[in-house]
Amino acid sequence: QAQLVESGGGLVQTGGSLNLSCVASVRHARAYSLGWFRRAPGKERNFVAAIGWSGGTPRYADSVKGRFTISRDTAKNTAYLQMNNLKSDDTATYYCAAGPYPLRQIDVTYWGKGTLVTVSS
Repeated sequence: QAQLVESGGGLVQTGGSLNLSCVASVRHARAYSLGWFRRAPGKERNFVAAIGWSGGTPRYADSVKGRFTISRDTAKNTAYLQMNNLKSDDTATYYCAAGPYPLRQIDVTYWGKGTLVTVSS
């Protein structure tokens, strides 16, 4: 059974950093891109970042460019999201996702259950 398990969320102060991880237990993992979406309280879920199986050129939402970095360890079937200079607007539940590149939300095949990131001022 396919499974995406996130970890690394928590409470951090404005300007701080967190590193999220997503372990993907997915058959034919090479066929999928991995990425992150987030849902802020009372808002829709939105795209954050995505990366292809072999790495390649990552995609980022404009709101996180220059602050977040997505990476992937293919040997461990794990994706990471390094988040720096966090702002209160980054407070959200972050969901790992797997699907065909470029990983549009409508095309996501598998979702994780989410990990909460809270940024306090």
